[in-house]
Amino acid sequence: ELGKVDGLEIGIVGDLKYGRTVHSLVYALSLFDVNLSFVSPPSLRLRDEIEEDLRKRGVKFKYYEDIEKITPNLDVIYVVRIQKERFPDPAEYLRVKGSYKITSSIISKAKPKCIILHPLPRVDEISLDVDSHPQAKYFIQTFYGLCIRMALLSMILADEEDLKQLFCNSG
Repeated sequence: ELGKVDGLEIGIVGDLKYGRTVHSLVYALSLFDVNLSFVSPPSLRLRDEIEEDLRKRGVKFKYYEDIEKITPNLDVIYVVRIQKERFPDPAEYLRVKGSYKITSSIISKAKPKCIILHPLPRVDEISLDVDSHPQAKYFIQTFYGLCIRMALLSMILADEEDLKQLFCNSG
């Protein structure tokens, strides 16, 4: 969608502590020259060991609590839900649920080419009216993920000769 990864300003919003997709995403992004802005309540920040790994890899990142302040600077807003099932203490979940919601008002402050991503399913962290914005790319993101999983399964399950034929003979 944006044509590159290097140089992007990427905001990751929501449950950074328990969200599995966040952890794999930040490790993947650490291979590129990106600036990461983490937006979450203090209790849902990345785990210390992940922060340390990012520092060792030279990744530039900062924490914020207000998505609206940084939205105009971002090329990508990656949103994750706050996952009730991952909280050991239900009271803590009640304190932080609904902390962040991406709305049309927030999108209006974003760069025209900023894209909104989400691993889905969502609860209420993205307003339904955002779905119609051209920046909302989470549905196509899901389709791309399906294609990637199909390709991986094909590669894992195919025999070596089939793979050679598929990849070596395709003009």
